[in-house]
Amino acid sequence: MLAGAVAQAGVTTSYDPAYVSLDYPGGDVPESTGVCSDVVVRAFRKAGIDLQKEIHEDMQAARSDYPTKWGAIAPDSNIDHRRVLNLMAYFRRHGKSLPITYEATDYQPGDIVAWDLTLGIDHIGIVTNMLSDSPDRYLIVHNIGVGTRVEDVLFDWTIKGHYRFF
Repeated sequence: MLAGAVAQAGVTTSYDPAYVSLDYPGGDVPESTGVCSDVVVRAFRKAGIDLQKEIHEDMQAARSDYPTKWGAIAPDSNIDHRRVLNLMAYFRRHGKSLPITYEATDYQPGDIVAWDLTLGIDHIGIVTNMLSDSPDRYLIVHNIGVGTRVEDVLFDWTIKGHYRFF
């Protein structure tokens, strides 16, 4: 999963949140583009887990446990897995939540971190196994508008979710 996440840097070179019709299961937007959640979805696919399918089926089984922020009246396999709040709900529902702290050592390679960027804008990324300039903090792989990057941004925004799936 982690290698699949880091491998996106330099390949996914743009950011595009447009709604598109996707194949199901296994659908994806072009690899050259995407949003922050696509980094997570693609990384999980490299580990053999199709979050598009998993989240779609989980939403069908437990719709009330997922946000309704977007006004959707039914699950939509084209977009639901591409929404940060839905990823958070899925990880939480499957017991993958960890405490939110501001201790760098609590965030280990492969952990998923969600942030509030302010004004209701959510973001998500994955902790890599590459250390930052600080010897106790790992870099994050994410796409925040300019393509997938590996950067030292763990504490740049308010953390709202911390998950360990593997």
